Amino acid sequence: MSATNAVIIDVLKQTKRLERDRKAVRIWLGFVVFTLFCLVLVGGATRLTDSGLSITEWKPIHGVIPPLSVEEWDEEFRLYQRIPQYQQVNRDMTVDEFKSIFWWEWAHRFLARSIGVVFAVPLVFFWLTGRVEKRLRWPLVGVLALGGFQGFIGWWMVSSGLSKLVSVSQYRLATHLVMACLIFAACVWIMRGLSPHSDDVAPEGRAKVGAVLVAAMSLFQIYLGALVAGLDAGLSYNTWPLMDGAAIPGDLFIQQPWWINLFENPKTVQFIHRVGAYLLFALALWHMIVLLKSAPGTTHARRSVLLFGLILIQAVLGIATLLMQVQLHLALTHQAGALVVLGFAIAHWRGFVGEYPPETAVAIRD
Repeated sequence: MSATNAVIIDVLKQTKRLERDRKAVRIWLGFVVFTLFCLVLVGGATRLTDSGLSITEWKPIHGVIPPLSVEEWDEEFRLYQRIPQYQQVNRDMTVDEFKSIFWWEWAHRFLARSIGVVFAVPLVFFWLTGRVEKRLRWPLVGVLALGGFQGFIGWWMVSSGLSKLVSVSQYRLATHLVMACLIFAACVWIMRGLSPHSDDVAPEGRAKVGAVLVAAMSLFQIYLGALVAGLDAGLSYNTWPLMDGAAIPGDLFIQQPWWINLFENPKTVQFIHRVGAYLLFALALWHMIVLLKSAPGTTHARRSVLLFGLILIQAVLGIATLLMQVQLHLALTHQAGALVVLGFAIAHWRGFVGEYPPETAVAIRD
């Protein structure tokens, strides 16, 4: 056997191993993405049921164990009775009623802790066994670091409602949710980059810009939705397409300075969220039309059609949630739809970039 043939055989073996390793890493990241999806939904339920302040202490390790006796439940309830939410909103609450909100928050924190294990342990294993490509090691460590920082942001958010407010700050809630979505998007981006891509040539120019804009606007719309949730803005003005009897309602900038309305006026925040939805819908429609014209029959065009369909469904869910005055299950479905749209938009954008070139391909070229 010639030296050249031996090199080719060795490269082919490396390629097969790379494919197996990439599949294993994709499965792991897929499970991480699913767990993050569940975590965000439980977090949404925690907010919608006003459960987020039921645990008033940050115990990263010990807090994994819930109250196990009557005495421990009484102690937890006494801690809750010290904060403004109980004193001003829930003074008639019993211990049994307290348990119903406690379990939502406990489940949210338990899932958050679990994700740390689900991410860190396989990462160490894949790293030590050489299954993680060198180019991905530090990006994955960065995602893990963001997850740790997210735990701090979560407590920073909760602490805003323990002394003066009866709920958490909408600013901190939005920060917490956006950070979760960034971690979610990063995992989807890396996972998609490790997946085989179509041989269809990705169009450049407006088509690629459109994919970026739809992904960015999807994330921004989630941020606006977090402000709506933080202000309970969806519980008022429950009509569509008109809002307060008009296409553009009055008193949008009644507070001073004017820009504070963008964050603290429930009417203004809800209106901007509506406008953001219209803009995202229009962007997705334009992007689909551009791809159907510039790259008909390609996987990129087909994905743009599916992405537009997902955004259309999400818009219908948003309208229904508003008209039904934020009914819990419908609101959670709307939040789930937002994550599905974001994840698919990120994967669609990644399709224009292409998969990570195998390191063995570099060896062949050399």
